[in-house]
Amino acid sequence: MMNRRNFLRLAVGSGAAAVSWRLWAAPTGGSNSRFVLVFLRGAYDSLSALVPYSEPFYYEARPGIAIARPDPASLDAAIALDGRWAMHPAMDDALLPFWDAGQLAFVPFSGTGFVSRSHFQAQDWVEFGQAPGERPDTRSGFLNRLLLELGGSSSRQSGVSFTQSLPPVMRGKVQVANSPVRLSTKRQVGVGYENLLLAMYDKHALEGLVREGLGLRREISKELQEEMQTASRGALPAGGFALEAERIGRLMHDHPQYSVGFVDIGGWDTHVGQGAARGPLANRLQGLSAGLKAMAEALGPEWQKTTVVVMSEFGRTFRENGSRGTDHGHGSTMWIMGGGLKGGKIIGEQSGLAQKDLHQDRDVPVLNEYREVLGGIFARQYGLDKSALASVFPGAAPRDFGLL
Repeated sequence: MMNRRNFLRLAVGSGAAAVSWRLWAAPTGGSNSRFVLVFLRGAYDSLSALVPYSEPFYYEARPGIAIARPDPASLDAAIALDGRWAMHPAMDDALLPFWDAGQLAFVPFSGTGFVSRSHFQAQDWVEFGQAPGERPDTRSGFLNRLLLELGGSSSRQSGVSFTQSLPPVMRGKVQVANSPVRLSTKRQVGVGYENLLLAMYDKHALEGLVREGLGLRREISKELQEEMQTASRGALPAGGFALEAERIGRLMHDHPQYSVGFVDIGGWDTHVGQGAARGPLANRLQGLSAGLKAMAEALGPEWQKTTVVVMSEFGRTFRENGSRGTDHGHGSTMWIMGGGLKGGKIIGEQSGLAQKDLHQDRDVPVLNEYREVLGGIFARQYGLDKSALASVFPGAAPRDFGLL
């Protein structure tokens, strides 16, 4: 009997013509390119998402939470991507088609050379985008500096942050639209309040940005109200990130001026009972994967010129702890997706994962500095020269992995 995974692979190979988003694969680049950063706050366990199944020490160090080696007969086994690495089984339904279509790549051993086990300190460090040995300049985040190099306020390209407040990565000289994707249905922004706010900013330099932000809020609020009306017994549907990501994709599709986007997802700090093939972490990975698929589909033809990067502030410990969870670590894995990607591969520098190879005898080492990885993407996607890239990521040497 054919198992579900073999059926999926055959369907991807034989039925690709029926799935339009897989065919929207053209080289990215130029002024019409889109970039979206998905930031996982709380430090996700990358060794469960991208499983080093050929490493014996992985199973020795994680007797209770390791993902089983690839086995076509088991739905709880990892999905082999090559001879060393495999994908968590909760991610396969949503992401396997992207991998097989060459629209997904992974960068293990990635992160920042700055070592911190504090979530807030590490998140700020990553978002401000400074060199590991330098004192961080908190005046601007690296996505705002990217927008500045793309033309800043004088350009048709602008940024949007789908967050409650403007995150460090988007702070800086360039004005950025900011609105959470999910708004409270109990306290909607009233018309009277909107008029008062617009009156306050009448003829002010920020008037355009305020109007743009209120417009986004109205658009999102309208969608939420429509969903509530059709839901059973008037309850708000539990769409999770998949629902939010679909909305982000539609908004970016309908607003081509948003060339750079940001969204963050919390809940990745799995110190206790994170689970293995099933459990809390598996549920989050499944939701994240489904959301990324929904975003790609909602972008439509825009997917061909969009690059999405998923990353976290740091990784987690190689060994499981006494509570069948993992603690704050160092190296992690970046995900890179896009319609114009030459992916379907694991990229970047790698090392062994025996006990002797660990950072401080506990963590995955960082061999691929995230600023160098992103710098190479920005160089290809936007045609930025060395001077412009040095402004975005001071002191970094961009690395071109040939993905774009």
